[in-house]
Amino acid sequence: MDYLTKFRKIYSSNSCKIGLNTKKTIAGGIMVKQVYAPGCALSIYKQSLAGKVLEFLNKEADISEHLICCKHEPGLLRGTRVINTCAGCDRRYRELYEGISTISLWEVLAESRTFSFPDYNGMEMSIQDACPTRTEDRVHNAIRKLAERMNIKLVEPEKTRTKAVCCGDSFYGTLSVEQVKEQMRKRSREMPCENVIVYCVSCIKAMHIGGRKPRYIVDLLFGESTEVGTFEPDAWHSELKEFIDGH
Repeated sequence: MDYLTKFRKIYSSNSCKIGLNTKKTIAGGIMVKQVYAPGCALSIYKQSLAGKVLEFLNKEADISEHLICCKHEPGLLRGTRVINTCAGCDRRYRELYEGISTISLWEVLAESRTFSFPDYNGMEMSIQDACPTRTEDRVHNAIRKLAERMNIKLVEPEKTRTKAVCCGDSFYGTLSVEQVKEQMRKRSREMPCENVIVYCVSCIKAMHIGGRKPRYIVDLLFGESTEVGTFEPDAWHSELKEFIDGH
C-alpha cells in the first residue's frame, strides 16, 4: 500500500472523530486542515450569525472561512475537512470532491464542552429534517442532542429522520410555484407543534408559507429570533442564484 493510499484510508476512518484542534496529526504526521463553510443560504440570511459561528470555532482552533459555493470547485487542499452549516454542502462535500471530507457544525457543537447553550425551559418544538442529509443519522442525532442541550422538548412528526419528507422547496423548478407552496403547506400541517426547528434556510421559508413558526437551529444556539426574510419561491431562488453565481 503506497503512502497516499494509506493516508486516505486512515483519514477516512478518523475524519469524524477529530475535534477542532487543527494541530491534531494523523497518518505519520500529516496535519488536517479545517475550514468553515457557512454556505450561501446562511450568508444571505444572516452574515453576522455566520460570523458568530466562526468566532466560536476560532476560540479553539485556527479555522478560516471558506466562501466558495459548494456547487463550484472548492480549490481546497487534499485532506481538508469542511465544517458545514448547510445540508446541501454536507452532501456535495461528501460526494463530489475527492480528498475533501466534511462534518456538520451540529456534530461539532453537540460534543462541545465550551459552547454556552441557551436554556429554552422545556419548550415544545417539532423538527423538519433536511432532504440532503436524509440518510445521515449522524446529523439527525447531533441536531437532537443540540435540542436536548438547549432544554427543548422535541415532539417529532410521524415522518422524521430517515423517513422525513421534503418541506416542499426541493420541488421548485419541477412543479409550478403554487404546487410548491401546496407541498409546503402539506408538510407544515404534519408538524405537531407550532414552533418547528429547521437546519436549512429554505426550510425557514417553507414552514412560514405553511403557517408554522420556523426556528432556525443557528438562531436558537445563539439566542436570536428567526427572521423569515425573502420567502416567495421565485424571489428566494433568484436571490440564491445570484449569490451562488458570484461565489
